[in-house]
Amino acid sequence: MTAPAAEAHETHTASASRTPILQAKGLVKTFGKVVGLDGADLELYPGEVLAVIGDNGAGKSTLIKCLTGAEVPDRGEIWLGGERMAFRRPQDARQHGIETVYQNLAVSPALDVAENLYLGREERKKGPLGSVFRVLDRKGMRERARAELRSLGISTLQDVTVPVENLSGGQRQAVAVARAAAFGSRVVVLDEPTAALGVRESNQVLQLVRDLRDRGLPVILISHNMPHVFDVADRIHVQRLGKRAAVITPQTHSMTDAVAIMTGAATA
Repeated sequence: MTAPAAEAHETHTASASRTPILQAKGLVKTFGKVVGLDGADLELYPGEVLAVIGDNGAGKSTLIKCLTGAEVPDRGEIWLGGERMAFRRPQDARQHGIETVYQNLAVSPALDVAENLYLGREERKKGPLGSVFRVLDRKGMRERARAELRSLGISTLQDVTVPVENLSGGQRQAVAVARAAAFGSRVVVLDEPTAALGVRESNQVLQLVRDLRDRGLPVILISHNMPHVFDVADRIHVQRLGKRAAVITPQTHSMTDAVAIMTGAATA
């Protein structure tokens, strides 16, 4: 057995011996006559980066939306931590510790960094000021935001009082990722996190992905950028025609192999 094959065998054996933190079984989703998912499966294991790749129309976005509550599958099962889930909206997934950073980031440019980290989860002051007058604990949120950014090693955001509209694309992405890391207790999903970013900013985001993994947070990374996928992914889920075509690793397959599986020119 060659070294890459042996390593792949070890990876497969290790995965098989663990329970997935997040699992999809036979997901089906149709939009009229258009089939978005056709019996799609997925397993995400603790402490790994799972990349999801596929051509346009392969069902990547639909799969992720079903896993995060943005879409409800017509058939199939979603399991989280060994418990079957029935997400009806994104808030349901968030309540169970699944945080998603979509490609459009969903940050508010007029708010500062700390306010964006706590967007939709604003904390109020203790006592009557918070419970009766609903006064926000801005100082506390800023302190906790600084601590979260430090724990992630994000050095490009020194001032949490700066409006997000004044930040670069990479810094905005860092804010969105930090928010997901702060509240994603079980799974973080990143949708094209390096799209439209330069080389330096992309590298910073990829380092954030590694840092999340090092903190024990499993990450699903959706990306069209093969070098980025092969740089950070532990396993690569290849989606084709609404279902899983293969699961490969950077050790066992090349970028050319991955593209061939995506297009149907080869099988794993």
